[in-house]
Amino acid sequence: MGTMKCVIQRVKHASVTVQDRKIAGIDSGVLTLLGIEKGDTELELKKMIQKIVELRIFEDEHGKMNRSLIDVAGAHMIISQFTLAADCTSGRRPSFTTAEVPEAARALYDKALQVSEGFGVRTCGGAFGADMKVELLNDGPVTFILDSKLI
Repeated sequence: MGTMKCVIQRVKHASVTVQDRKIAGIDSGVLTLLGIEKGDTELELKKMIQKIVELRIFEDEHGKMNRSLIDVAGAHMIISQFTLAADCTSGRRPSFTTAEVPEAARALYDKALQVSEGFGVRTCGGAFGADMKVELLNDGPVTFILDSKLI
């Protein structure tokens, strides 16, 4: 079993550009960098996406983080990020042997977009496997690291 990893950031806005063309963008919401490892399952993915869209990381009227992405009707941008599967424990060059093979990772990534949409969240993504330029304005800054073994 792998360890799916996500870095999520509360953003004022985010966009992704491929070959000098903006392909997606969101206003207020969450940018998720999704790292899929060998052995990760659709069940783990569903739990991860549910955790992200229900995590109370937006402020309520009292300034407390008490509202979820669903509560604030925010948008969700999900970017495939295989480098999150890197093993940097040995030497100076990261190893990506635990990263899922592209075909299987693409299937789970596409499913992530569907699952997020299924929660009623406006969702967009990048271009799987492409050289992407991701731009964001982190709100807070508020950033969390999620690990499928811990949710």
